[in-house]
Amino acid sequence: MSAEVLDGLGLLVLTIWLVLVFARGGFWRCRDRDDFDAPPEPQVWPSVVAVVPARDEAALIGATLGSLLVQDYPAEFRVILVDDQSSDGTADKAREAAAASRHPDRLTILSGAPLPRGWAGKVWAMAQGEARARADFDPDYILFTDADILHEPGVLRAVVARAQAGSFGLVSLMASWRCESSAEKWLIPAFTYFFQMLYPFRWVSDPRRRTAAAAGNLMLARADLLAKAGGVASISGALIDDCAFGARMKSVGPVWLGLSQRVRSLRFYPRFADIGRMVSRSAFAQLRFSPLLLVLTCLGLVLTYFVPVLLALFAPGAAGVFGIVAYALMSASFAPIQRFYGLPRWRALTLPLIAALYLVYTLDSALQFWRGRGGMWKGRAQAHLVRPAGRPLATIETENP
Repeated sequence: MSAEVLDGLGLLVLTIWLVLVFARGGFWRCRDRDDFDAPPEPQVWPSVVAVVPARDEAALIGATLGSLLVQDYPAEFRVILVDDQSSDGTADKAREAAAASRHPDRLTILSGAPLPRGWAGKVWAMAQGEARARADFDPDYILFTDADILHEPGVLRAVVARAQAGSFGLVSLMASWRCESSAEKWLIPAFTYFFQMLYPFRWVSDPRRRTAAAAGNLMLARADLLAKAGGVASISGALIDDCAFGARMKSVGPVWLGLSQRVRSLRFYPRFADIGRMVSRSAFAQLRFSPLLLVLTCLGLVLTYFVPVLLALFAPGAAGVFGIVAYALMSASFAPIQRFYGLPRWRALTLPLIAALYLVYTLDSALQFWRGRGGMWKGRAQAHLVRPAGRPLATIETENP
């Protein structure tokens, strides 16, 4: 390869990282957090119903549901657990958690109906919870949260205060994940980093921009605006339900998205393969199941994360310098999320290796889709719901969750 071509390649990758670092909403700074400010509390607190979709969550539901039931909230607050046909006694564990709490009367357990054709499993559970909340309690806000999420006691007050102070139709928090196993330490910070890159939180919260997203860990929606957006039913077939939900809510009002260490996931990923399955479940859906977008994404990953290192190590002259600067920018942008998770900064140097694993997971996601097992989660293969027009539905395969 000639020196001119190498120099041009080096300039290209340097430009990519200059744009990502300085012209993409400062996504990597991790400054859009729920603990960086304290919105004033409202004079009159609105009513809230939390909806928790749960399928085979007996191991975690006691702790997570208990953290919701004991929320320090000064107005009417109810919790609806939608037991999505669990086979492990999830509902029994939920009843035990309620009985042990100070507010057992806050909990309603709803046995989920069979999954209708055309619906994603979690979204169907959310929709049933929304319908029950409106019928029984007619709340001002509906809080959707995952069954593996642990909430600190003041979280509900904080998100409601933010929603009221900013007149937000949706306030969403991305939880901090467990970072204890070797696989988690290597891959979980990158998951958050890549999500922030795709959906810069500052842009999501800017009503002038079209970028929209949410984090399913916690989504507080104003009930009247949710109804105006068509309710949860409007995203019935969405595999990436939280981002679809965020887009629907932003179409009817302003939204806010931030990181949080007061909302934590208890889900444990002991092996790299466990995280790989989690990523593969939705990676190809993010690419709209397009082979062309898959090829372009793979080329983009190679160009963005691998080429700078190769140039820095092996290219002479200007190309090598461009590669070194690009790699330095890459590493610097990955350092704040390492600090957020309490990990040493040197791990930021390993982003190209981590990106290689995410590339493998993305390819696996496409392969599983083409085999009819795309979107596999909790024993359900769901990617068949959104196959491109004109292609037949795949046979729905299941596996033990």
